[in-house]
Amino acid sequence: MSNIQGKTALVTGASSGIGAATALKLAAAGAKVGLAARRVDRLVALQAEIVSKGGEAIVLEMDVSDAAAVNAGVEKLVDAYGTVDILFNNAGIMPLSNVEQLQTADWNRMIDINLKGVLHTTAAVLPHMIKQHAGHIFSTSSVAGRKATPGLAVYSATKFAVAAFSEGLRMEVGQKHNIRVTCIQPGLVATELGDHIADPQARAQLAAFRDLIKFMDGADIADAVLFAAQAPSHVNVAELYIMPTQQA
Repeated sequence: MSNIQGKTALVTGASSGIGAATALKLAAAGAKVGLAARRVDRLVALQAEIVSKGGEAIVLEMDVSDAAAVNAGVEKLVDAYGTVDILFNNAGIMPLSNVEQLQTADWNRMIDINLKGVLHTTAAVLPHMIKQHAGHIFSTSSVAGRKATPGLAVYSATKFAVAAFSEGLRMEVGQKHNIRVTCIQPGLVATELGDHIADPQARAQLAAFRDLIKFMDGADIADAVLFAAQAPSHVNVAELYIMPTQQA
């Protein structure tokens, strides 16, 4: 079992849901956490909670779709803590709609945040991990990154891409640079993702699912991240496919 005490972690999308829950779990395990998101007020509150429990965290205002903002945030984190040992690419949006509705602005936002955001943050931290010949990069894909369904075509496309990128990256940097890569693929989780859905029919469909089955919560996914992060150094948990028991 690897000890993450004293390690530095960067969590994107840390203002709510899976990101916030994972930041809390990492801090409780002794990691110093960079809290990255656009909603700074949420990050300040999360930082206060971590500190009140004896942990350490820094607030990083970051829009992952903006490479300059990502680079500035990583630089601030490294200035504060010296390096980056763990990256959790978790920021994402899910404004569902059928393709024929041509919500092209939403398509581009999903590509910019869900996919390009992963690339921007990975590019910013990778040189630090290569230099120290160690690191662990997590990225959140989805069950939708394994199977496309109506209403999720573009969202699924971004999540398939994240899964493919994670696997290719693992093969490139694992043996050569001693960097582990893990793709997290959750099913239904009670997060704010549904708030991004403008289409009334799609919102109603998601709400109906909540009445039928018990969704996972952010802490369930955070536990999985912690499990992979604390695996022995010779073990790379490459994928974690995590589903609610009641989800088909």
